[in-house]
Amino acid sequence: MKFNLRARLTAEFLGSAFLVAAVIGSGIMGERLAAGNVAIALLANTIATGAVLVALILTFGPISGAHLNPAVTLADAMEHGIPWREAVAYMLVQCAGGVAGAIVAHLMFGLRCYSFSSHSRHGWTLVLSEFVATFGLLSVIWGCSRLRSGAVPFAVAGYITAAYWFTASTSFANPAVTIARSLSDTFAGIRPADVPMFIGAQIAGALGATFVFRWLVPNLSANADQVVVPHCAALDSARRH
Repeated sequence: MKFNLRARLTAEFLGSAFLVAAVIGSGIMGERLAAGNVAIALLANTIATGAVLVALILTFGPISGAHLNPAVTLADAMEHGIPWREAVAYMLVQCAGGVAGAIVAHLMFGLRCYSFSSHSRHGWTLVLSEFVATFGLLSVIWGCSRLRSGAVPFAVAGYITAAYWFTASTSFANPAVTIARSLSDTFAGIRPADVPMFIGAQIAGALGATFVFRWLVPNLSANADQVVVPHCAALDSARRH
């Protein structure tokens, strides 16, 4: 069984919205409760993001593959896992879902629905961090989805949780999330002027990891079918049980 495009796009929209709501909402909550301790606020932000990623990939993976990230969708389209026409639609709804998630997070905490961020994140160190973060994320996805697909939700969440702390940028690693966070002048925000460099580094990291895994796993292109969660296999397994 394969879900129709409308269902898959809805899953990507909802998943992206919940992801951004968790990122921004936990940042607001952490900052409010941490009494100025940035490390505690970041820890709260990290735990919430890692936890929600596991839940969202397990929930929406069997429907859409749970990309929730235009960089992941781009890589999947390059490896023939999703048609380019559908990939463009995925990326658009991921961005729209991210914006919706930012608005919802603001409203939940009594803020105006959006506010352009003034949080400066510029410089070559942060751009390099985004390249490294996204390269690592796609490496985890390509390796696990081809060799240990059942581990993908936990591997992705574990990697992002760690990357929050070992990258100077706190690992955005997602163009849709980056755009959405530019609409939030809160702990998790990024100044709109810094968004293009972040997105460029993220795309470069995704492409780099994809090319590396073409060499590491030569038959990767032939095997690509839903980069994050192979949902057809998941549904077959569910029916057997």
